[in-house]
Amino acid sequence: MIVVDDDPFIIQMLGFQLKKLVHIPDLSFEYFTNPDEAYEHFVQMNENGITPVMLITDYQMPEMNGADLIRKCKEKQNNLSCVLLTGYANAIQVDDLVNDELLEGFISKPWSEEDLTGTILPILERKNLFI
Repeated sequence: MIVVDDDPFIIQMLGFQLKKLVHIPDLSFEYFTNPDEAYEHFVQMNENGITPVMLITDYQMPEMNGADLIRKCKEKQNNLSCVLLTGYANAIQVDDLVNDELLEGFISKPWSEEDLTGTILPILERKNLFI
């Protein structure tokens, strides 16, 4: 699972909550504050035969917005599940990703653990990742 947000505090909170909520053997979490670095890592993972199951990304970031990151990653790996986490994206931006079948979930900032659980766990269940 790749998690991207330009705010290190958000990354820290997401890391804490995801590790608390998601208990899947062999599922690793990769955290990035730079979407370009996240994309480079994503490409390397794919080239090495590692298939990330999910991308959780913020929308508003200085280097690249989350919608562009999702589009780039989905071009490389169509079965990647993507979740947008943001307080800034408007409905049109989210609708464009949904209409293009690129987004499986949306979480508004600030979020609760229930928001995170209610969005992330059903996606992982559909991917049959729970034992």
